[in-house]
Amino acid sequence: MLMIYDWHAGPYPSRVRIAVAELGLTSHINFTSVDLWTGEHKRPDFLAKNYSGTLPVLQIEDGTYLGECTAITQYLDALGDTPRLTGTTPRDQGMIHMMTKRAEIEFLDAISVYFHHATAGLGPDVELYQNAEWGLRMRDKALRGARYFDGVLKDQPYVAGNAFSMADITVIAGFVFAKIVGLQIPTELVSIHAWHARMLERPSVQHWKEMHLPSEATNSSRPAV
Repeated sequence: MLMIYDWHAGPYPSRVRIAVAELGLTSHINFTSVDLWTGEHKRPDFLAKNYSGTLPVLQIEDGTYLGECTAITQYLDALGDTPRLTGTTPRDQGMIHMMTKRAEIEFLDAISVYFHHATAGLGPDVELYQNAEWGLRMRDKALRGARYFDGVLKDQPYVAGNAFSMADITVIAGFVFAKIVGLQIPTELVSIHAWHARMLERPSVQHWKEMHLPSEATNSSRPAV
């Protein structure tokens, strides 16, 4: 069994949870909840597991902790006989990693900065410094990123080419975060919206929140970050 430390409805944890489901590894994973809203991920006990103080974190059999969604997905994808999310040829691997990085920088991470700086974020106990102007700039960057991916998806069925990959999962997570913060992706971006509608039909995307859902979170009134 492997252990994943995450928060059941977090946008970044959604990336790894979707990957787990896509790879059929749900029965091999134990999930431990780390409460973002109380700043549990910034306390010494958790920082000893992940210096960055971010979620999710994968603990593998030898006790090693892996942070960063791309690293975790790469590890999980390599457990099977044939990688399914990170590419099998050098070209595909390069394209998937490039587009995943672009999805992070231009879309998902930009929305995260907007959330933490230009909204109440995780609250005053966690958000010790905020720069609203910077947050609003990142909101606008995220919308430009959505436009970029709309152009990409006009010409191909998936973010990195002809197959579903961790690049698609990263853009899906961007939509998760956009919904949380109420950021509307312009309706005229028809290609990315059509792609997103197809992605929502995947069982892994439909059910990622329900994976080992902590009972105490079921009735929580807090936003689902």
